[in-house]
Amino acid sequence: MAQRILLGSHLRRLREARGITRDAAGFSIRASESRISRMERGHVSFKTRDVEDLLTMYGITDESERAALVGLAREANLAGWWHRYSDVLPNWFGTFVSLEGAASSIRAYEAQFVPGLLQTEAYIHGVISRGMRGARAVDIDRHVALRLERQKILFSEHAPDLHIVLDEAALRRPYGGRDVMRGQLQHLIELSERPNVRLQIMPLSFGGHSGESGAFTIFSFPEYDLSDVVYLEQLTSALFLDRREEVDHYARALNTLQHESATPEDSRDLLRGLLQLS
Repeated sequence: MAQRILLGSHLRRLREARGITRDAAGFSIRASESRISRMERGHVSFKTRDVEDLLTMYGITDESERAALVGLAREANLAGWWHRYSDVLPNWFGTFVSLEGAASSIRAYEAQFVPGLLQTEAYIHGVISRGMRGARAVDIDRHVALRLERQKILFSEHAPDLHIVLDEAALRRPYGGRDVMRGQLQHLIELSERPNVRLQIMPLSFGGHSGESGAFTIFSFPEYDLSDVVYLEQLTSALFLDRREEVDHYARALNTLQHESATPEDSRDLLRGLLQLS
């Protein structure tokens, strides 16, 4: 799914740069305007022949660029590991997980919870149990297993760089009881010392800041000329933004949050202080 979104947005930018309408693009591959629209939003699968024809129409002749994008089209049609959890995944969350797995850099601001990639198993269980009141134990366990599976990317050969700004309020909001929160604080201290993890705490004492509109995540990718994607979660759905002006707005907000938050070293001291008080 991530590859579909990335390839679709790239094809849209190429088309717009050439001033070609979706109708004209659709005609070139024997498809409708709505088909091109769905392709550009990553809502449908890609045929490699269609991608090749569109690249030709858009004037892309460089063989390395063409090969990279055609390869992305082939990858986009492969099922990811998360499909085995499709029974408990919201239809939009598979896209998030695939973006997370494809990213070379993940930057985020979180205010409500410890981010999923940094949660302990006990904390995960506490969060999911509260959010799924009345759910069957087997379904809760499936959600916990999915989140633990996601966390493996932090220790993989091609682990992304993870830069999190976490509001102190999330650390003072208990999930699962005192022992669970103590374990979570210790886990954050340990993970924050990993070379690919940068954790900054936004202290409550700072007051108002540029993250007041809520949590968001920015994914960056290693592939050729692929745009960053901003993820915004809502109660029953999610938004994925890739237009440059929107991404830049969130990037500036996150840069400000990083500048205003405690340094990674001071953040570890803050975590140790909270651990002693818990």
